[in-house]
Amino acid sequence: MTPFIHLAAEAAEQKSAEVTDWAARVGWVVGLLLFITLVYWLMRQGWKWRGTLQSDLPELPTAPESPGAAKLSMCGRYHGSTTAGHWLDRIVAHGLGTRSKVELTLTDEGLDVVRPGASDFFVPVAALREARLDKGIAGKVLAEGGLLVVTWQHGDRQIDSGFRSDRAAEHAAWVEAVNTMSDTTSRTITTEGTAR
Repeated sequence: MTPFIHLAAEAAEQKSAEVTDWAARVGWVVGLLLFITLVYWLMRQGWKWRGTLQSDLPELPTAPESPGAAKLSMCGRYHGSTTAGHWLDRIVAHGLGTRSKVELTLTDEGLDVVRPGASDFFVPVAALREARLDKGIAGKVLAEGGLLVVTWQHGDRQIDSGFRSDRAAEHAAWVEAVNTMSDTTSRTITTEGTAR
């Protein structure tokens, strides 16, 4: 009988669970939420501070009323813009730091960047410098050659803007077309400067 009573006592002890300390749990949850809020606020302040530092960047050009016939067009994603050659130096002024969907159109006048839900902009043909395939921009890393990066001049700053087509096979045609246009433009400007 004694072993039976002993087993019954052990079973009773196992059934009674510890009382949950709700005050401690609520305190941990509130502390975690405050920490997350603080981190988000600091990130937001950093974004605003970066925008203030880049306030010297001129307004972005808009597309002309008649940009001409489309040479190439694509739909995809805009992954951001950085200072040319510095893939982590993100530019946030004038909405250039906002990732979004994008519709790109290349015409004789330049590159029209239409971003639903974000600021559209236009890169005149004279401002195009080069295009290349790359794997990362503004903290976004993709497969090798998975990103179309267009370098362009805006004010006194050269900017790299990163795009990814819904059909990545299109990127090579874009690189060739933009580089051909920028080479032709630079030769024309050089010839005009020499003629003067």
